Amino acid sequence: MKKHWLFKTEPHVFSIENLENSTDKTTRWDGVRNYQARNLLRDEIKVGDEVFVYHSQCKVPGIVGLAKVVKAAYPDPAQFNPESDYFDPKADADSPRWFCVDIQHHKTFAKVIPLQELKQNPDLHDMVLLKQGRLSVQPVTAAQAAVIKRDYSMK
Repeated sequence: MKKHWLFKTEPHVFSIENLENSTDKTTRWDGVRNYQARNLLRDEIKVGDEVFVYHSQCKVPGIVGLAKVVKAAYPDPAQFNPESDYFDPKADADSPRWFCVDIQHHKTFAKVIPLQELKQNPDLHDMVLLKQGRLSVQPVTAAQAAVIKRDYSMK
């Protein structure tokens, strides 16, 4: 059964436009260095799952588009590269600490769905985004995904 997720990114680092312009509109979602988010990437997220792409740390934070998971979890290669900002000296190939998935662009929304609007929707009051906002990879229930699509993104 397909699940839904929200992946946060800072648009000045990697934006929905970067994803859309990537080769085959596909990229590795790497650099996640939070254990809870890592566990979701490694254990829960599967090929075919739907991803809401969320821009954070910007003028208008919010959901900006949709992607889908096209490659299941594998060790994040950046953890082994001493030149990378995401290098982890405690990680080794036999016991990787960090994982990533590949996602493919599906849709860029005509306008951002602002965090402020999401907060005002009573059908979304229990979203992880609104309760644990700093988590960079988070689940979205099927009901919440349906509300977002119905009320915002598919207009």
